[in-house]
Amino acid sequence: MIGGHRGARRWVSGAVGIAVLLAAAETAGRTGLVDRSVLPLTSTVLVRAAELAGDLAFLRAAGVTLGMWAAGVFIAAALAVPVGLALGSLPRLEAASRPVLEFLRPIPAVALIPLALLIVGDDTRMTVVVIAFASGWPVLVHTMYGLHDVDPLATDTLRAYGFGRVAIILRVALPSAAPFIATGIHVAAGIGLIVAISAELFAGGGSGIGTWLISLNSGFGQTDVVLATIVWMGGLSVVVDGLLTRVERRLFRWHEGAGAE
Repeated sequence: MIGGHRGARRWVSGAVGIAVLLAAAETAGRTGLVDRSVLPLTSTVLVRAAELAGDLAFLRAAGVTLGMWAAGVFIAAALAVPVGLALGSLPRLEAASRPVLEFLRPIPAVALIPLALLIVGDDTRMTVVVIAFASGWPVLVHTMYGLHDVDPLATDTLRAYGFGRVAIILRVALPSAAPFIATGIHVAAGIGLIVAISAELFAGGGSGIGTWLISLNSGFGQTDVVLATIVWMGGLSVVVDGLLTRVERRLFRWHEGAGAE
């Protein structure tokens, strides 16, 4: 219950902060502090955002982006979790692979777009590959950290009873690391949504929200629609974050309780 009240207070505080920011932007536009031709009124942008809810072209673009995002994050989790379990449970393997991981991890995902296009040759698949690359790192790192946090007494007890390495991972290590893995997927989801849109903006192909923004920028006097699209992008991020937070709290209440102790 305490975690739920804290979450509710956080959402209320966030909503109040957004309302104050929007009111300040509206006031700045109406008083002439900001040129409306450069930055439209907040009320105008919100009206355009509401109108986009009935725009089939925009909704199709949003659906394509969400589909690529979901596929990329799923692939990232499906690959990164087993690799993280292997590296986290085999110290020698982790030590040998760490230089390679530290070399690859800082590479920006968007920098791989030309290479991904050459290898994959399709805008949609390229975007999914880039999303998977960017989203895989937080899942991998959190999985490894989760295994490092496993109680050694529990693993030693199973080992004393004759359980092998695989059985120990499945019975003790994986359940103990599950909250860390969930956090990694949560972080990966936010990164993946940003990369999904960025990949289309940089590559100039596909049919998602990024391409929708490019088509808007090709015309004049559509700043309000561009900003309305950004509002929707921010809204999608908030919804995804909220859903994943609720899932984590429902599945791992015992972990929150242990942390509070």
